[in-house]
Amino acid sequence: MDAQQRQAYWRENLKVMAILLVIWALVSYGAGILFVDQLNSVNMPLFNVPLGFWFAQQGSIVVFVILIFVYVKYMDRLDKKYGVEEYEQEVHHS
Repeated sequence: MDAQQRQAYWRENLKVMAILLVIWALVSYGAGILFVDQLNSVNMPLFNVPLGFWFAQQGSIVVFVILIFVYVKYMDRLDKKYGVEEYEQEVHHS
């Protein structure tokens, strides 16, 4: 991979990381803290708790785990696109 491809690879990586971090921040701080009063007006029949409370306690963790899987899936595609091997040094030294 040449320098231009490496730069494009990291640019795409940083772009997706920024998007996922913004989503995580909005869910964690927005739904759990900033918009908790509006969300608390919605009652979740399944859990019988206000929605804002659920996001503050469980929802942000669930979203974070989902974002990890999204990032892994995206990075697998990005690695294939640019021909990056996950263990490139180990493969060449074996």
